[in-house]
Amino acid sequence: MKNILVTGGSRGIGACIVKELAKKGNNVVLNYFNSEKEARHIQEELKEMGICVDIFKADVSKHEQVKQLRDFFFSKYKNIDILINNAGISQIKLFTEISDEDWINMLDVNLNSVFYTTKEFVSNMIKNQNGCIINISSIWGVVGGSCEVHYSTAKAGMIGMTKALSKELGLSNIRVNAIAPGMINTQMNKEIDNEDVENIKKEIALGRIGDPIDIFRCVEWLIEDKYVTGQVISIDGGWYI
Repeated sequence: MKNILVTGGSRGIGACIVKELAKKGNNVVLNYFNSEKEARHIQEELKEMGICVDIFKADVSKHEQVKQLRDFFFSKYKNIDILINNAGISQIKLFTEISDEDWINMLDVNLNSVFYTTKEFVSNMIKNQNGCIINISSIWGVVGGSCEVHYSTAKAGMIGMTKALSKELGLSNIRVNAIAPGMINTQMNKEIDNEDVENIKKEIALGRIGDPIDIFRCVEWLIEDKYVTGQVISIDGGWYI
């Protein structure tokens, strides 16, 4: 049984990760911000199965709220074993139309949040000389996405942080890895029209888009593995080989 925090755990990939980890008997804290209804639905759904999941509202792009999340987590559990930085937003816009506010908000939610949460929880891992950090990046953080420059930049920054931090924390027996999902069937991708989705499928070696459970399987492996760190694992069906 491990003590786990999942940021942005109320929808999509995060919700799948929360449910599956909780079903396996782990202590899971689900962090959410805007999606309280969805978070409580997950909590109730699992409760009906005899599984307890804690939920906590915090905007992880704000350092002070992350500190509150930290205090809540450690009021429940003495130590943290796994930190999964999943909170994020997306936006499709031409580069020339990205406002200062768009840019700052994207970096705050998708990158600064990873800095804040990791900073507030890693000291406990260092003290225990054990831990696992998994950052959910994106295929666009690896190859860049047209009309998603700010999103790509934030996700690429997450990858750089993953690699650098893995070197710094390795001697403390803390593994830091990133997952770069391709096209996954989540609410975040619902704004892409059907024609574009069909065209994307033609570019994917496996001929289909992924499911959140595909990402969870990688998360599960990274939690159990003891010798992988500093890696960026693309789960994209062979979209970019």
